[in-house]
Amino acid sequence: MKLYLKQALAVLIVLFSITGCSSRCSCRDKHENDRSNHSSTIVEERPHDEHSSNEVVTIGSPKHPRGKPQPHNETSPDPPIEADPLLLVVSEKDIPEQLIIRKAYVTSYNKDTRCPNWVGWMLTREHTEGTLKRANDFHEDEEVPVPRATSADYKGSGWTRGHMCPAGDNKWDRQAMYESFSFVNMCPQNANLNNGLWNSMEMDCRKWAKIYGEIYIICGPLFYNQEHETIGENKVAVPEAFFKVILILNPEPKSFGFIAKNTDGGKKSDIYYHSIDEMERITGYDFFSALDDEIEDEVEAEAWKDEI
Repeated sequence: MKLYLKQALAVLIVLFSITGCSSRCSCRDKHENDRSNHSSTIVEERPHDEHSSNEVVTIGSPKHPRGKPQPHNETSPDPPIEADPLLLVVSEKDIPEQLIIRKAYVTSYNKDTRCPNWVGWMLTREHTEGTLKRANDFHEDEEVPVPRATSADYKGSGWTRGHMCPAGDNKWDRQAMYESFSFVNMCPQNANLNNGLWNSMEMDCRKWAKIYGEIYIICGPLFYNQEHETIGENKVAVPEAFFKVILILNPEPKSFGFIAKNTDGGKKSDIYYHSIDEMERITGYDFFSALDDEIEDEVEAEAWKDEI
């Protein structure tokens, strides 16, 4: 009798173990399936592009190192920044062009010269009141193909890294300040011109922005029809001169442009002032074409010189 009871108890224990294991395995399998299904949903919803705006990345992480805001251009995952039509330049010249839109400016980049063809921006009264300090964070721009300009190209060359859209116009925003030090916004520039006449005209532009509320500025290098000096391993071309055109719409439209040779000239008499029509003839660019035709014809025919 005792043997029979022992055998029956053993059978019950075995049956219970099998049933319990089956139950536990079933629950575990269901949990794993649930996790697998949930993970699949996350993977499907998570964008494959590592730069997608759905990815949460903290400033200061290896991907976004602190003090180095990421370049903002037309390929950025952020809401696209549309360039003001008044800043888009139509070229009559057959030159390479890569249009890049940044937070504070739009530029046409030339892969042959390793310089911008032109850079345009709207300067407002509010932007002249920024409090950020100059960053001095010069950097090569990975949005353009190699070879491209680097700081090493300028070292020992005798030429400075000349801003087109100046750092002084970008103290209103940290990202804008950082992007102003990209080499797609730079050209080799004579030190005296950079620190003298060019800087003086930049300060005049900020003065006019404060007076009139906002102004449109487009500038860039001029390469004459000749062989150009180059600097560095990447052969960054040195411009023979620079141009700048300025448009003011309020309270009434007015404009002018000027050309400055890339030399030691240090007096305002070394700047050549022109109407926009004359600037277009000299540069081969069509400026401010988005203006109403009647206004464009009137404003571009005569150079505004009242406060120059």
